Amino acid sequence: MRIRSRGAAALAITTLLALVLAPLSAAAAGTETPAVDLDGGCYKLRVTTTGTTAGSANYIQKASVGYGTRGTIDTAEPISFEATQLGRYRLYDTTGGILYLSILSYVWAGTSYGDRADWTIALGPAGYRIRSTLTGQLIGSVSGQLTTSDASFTLVPATGCNQPYEVGTGLVSAATAPAVNSDGTLNGFIDAHAHPMASAGFGGNFICGEPFAAGGPQVALAGCPSHAAGAGALFEAIIGGTDLFGGDDGWPTFTDWPTTKSMLHEQSYYKGIERAWQGGMRVLNTLLVANRVICDLYPSRVTTCDEMDQIRAQAALLRDTQDYIDAQNGGPGKGWFRIAKTPAEVRAIAAQGKLAVTIGVENSELFGCREINGVAQCTEAGIDAGLDELQAIGVSGVYPVHKFDNAFGGTRFDSGLTGAAINIGQLISSGHWWTATSCTGPHDNEQPITSDEIAGLLTQVTGLPAGTVAPVYPTGPICNTRGLTTLGASLVNKLMDRGMIIHIDHMGVKTAQAVLDITEKVGYTGVAAVHNWSDRSMTARVAKDGGFVAGYAYSASDAGNNMPDFLSEWRANRAAAGPSVLTTYGLGSDVNGLAEQPGARLDAGTKPLAYPFTAPNGAVFGKQVFGQRTWDLNTDGVAQYGLYADWITDVLQYAGSDGAELKREFMSGAEAYVRMWEKSIAWQR
Repeated sequence: MRIRSRGAAALAITTLLALVLAPLSAAAAGTETPAVDLDGGCYKLRVTTTGTTAGSANYIQKASVGYGTRGTIDTAEPISFEATQLGRYRLYDTTGGILYLSILSYVWAGTSYGDRADWTIALGPAGYRIRSTLTGQLIGSVSGQLTTSDASFTLVPATGCNQPYEVGTGLVSAATAPAVNSDGTLNGFIDAHAHPMASAGFGGNFICGEPFAAGGPQVALAGCPSHAAGAGALFEAIIGGTDLFGGDDGWPTFTDWPTTKSMLHEQSYYKGIERAWQGGMRVLNTLLVANRVICDLYPSRVTTCDEMDQIRAQAALLRDTQDYIDAQNGGPGKGWFRIAKTPAEVRAIAAQGKLAVTIGVENSELFGCREINGVAQCTEAGIDAGLDELQAIGVSGVYPVHKFDNAFGGTRFDSGLTGAAINIGQLISSGHWWTATSCTGPHDNEQPITSDEIAGLLTQVTGLPAGTVAPVYPTGPICNTRGLTTLGASLVNKLMDRGMIIHIDHMGVKTAQAVLDITEKVGYTGVAAVHNWSDRSMTARVAKDGGFVAGYAYSASDAGNNMPDFLSEWRANRAAAGPSVLTTYGLGSDVNGLAEQPGARLDAGTKPLAYPFTAPNGAVFGKQVFGQRTWDLNTDGVAQYGLYADWITDVLQYAGSDGAELKREFMSGAEAYVRMWEKSIAWQR
């Protein structure tokens, strides 16, 4: 605030304001300890220092405007504390009013969370110090009002607080099976392919919603204007087939999202992940995802479109998520969500009964290594520096190739109209279309542009520049003509030398075959195919080589979603690998990865999952509730991540006579993944 004044009176006012608004000195701040264990607490606050006075009548109480500081223990207002991050809180009075610092420097009651309603709290020599996180100003008592002042507080435990709403998990009773077996092996499943931090990718505004928010679920899961009627709604309609004018109501009714097809809306709020962990998930492989072309095409962003910047932003959000969950559970290291950078850390986290969160990356221009008309846009030195950075972040696995051909190799095409759209992205990224030839045996996905007429229509409806000639592909099985490049082979060797996991999903068969030729020759087992984006013959080779295999989480019914279901893929992968080869299995949710989630079984009406249900680890769950919405797998499918606890239970029941074997493979999946990782690190040439 700028003050324009004349004369001595104005100068005095300015000086007084400067003294009142002055933040705590650096020396004083150094004597304070962040208060990280107040979440969920209910307290009456007594001002213990007000410059020169302290007494029993210095409690905070409701006033006609804002809050007074001359109350007694009997008239004091019970205040509830809700953590927004480690050492930071939202403060609520008994009516649900949220305390905020007004622009006049008084503490008043608001109706919603914002920057001025966030408080940093620390414990100093004289008591708790409460500071505006936004401005750095301390609050205390001036003339009997709660305002900016250098003061300390005593927190007196109280009752009668307003408890702001938070999403529960629906857990009825805890697991009966241990997280670690008596022989030291992990007992639980793995989601080997998930994108819970994707809201920070693609420029930061592409996905509506967040995995958590300082303001709680009402902020994290609120609708977004641009997704109600704007670019977000348009992109989602194109990608997921949603209704362009269907609305964007999230919290608290969730009338419009999340759904199994709302791919540009947050589907992995942290309380959903918590429910899946309570249901037996031991490892969540979090893939930092990026796409420069999508980011450039989307009109709104808060980060650059450089894919490495997108990865850095998601890595920061992942750390913030861990800290936020810690803040909900008593302080650093006390939360159930723990980032694991090594196999040993995974085992230590599992031994505490917590969820190990591993990190990978999945993007098309890793280290900026796109190719433009066949010319690589990166160097060996840049790749080495990039790998150093990824390992410092904690990344353990890499997708050398994603949606577009790049400097490392050729992609496995998307099919259908999606393939035609991504092929345009290929043109934007590299200056050329996909090139393909007819092939027999293992092959990539067929393309819809099989005639000059279709090619001409594509250029018209997509508004491509005049003179652009779209490609025409052979009918039937086709293969990408581009294979593993010299730079790609070098990357594979660098990944092996560092003990990192090589994901072959999204590689064209020519590229994938070349990668597996390299790893098989030297006996390297750190290879994975975890969400059905490889030709099945490649998946079989991964299994035979000691790598890890997981299936994309389709519907549990052959008729569901009009695509191959999870059970059919599991059986087909086992048959392709051969007898007694594929003995462990995982799921790859691809949540928040622009991928449809499992829909409700078409026969769920006659064969429903009964609530409450018992998960594979013995935990019992009722239905999960978000705000005013109660989720039911039978009608909603996996609309949000918490329903994976329900889905896995349903899949195992639906598997019939195969259910016992699938359960054994599922519940040994986390152990198999960690062993594969351990062998990768131990491997030497």
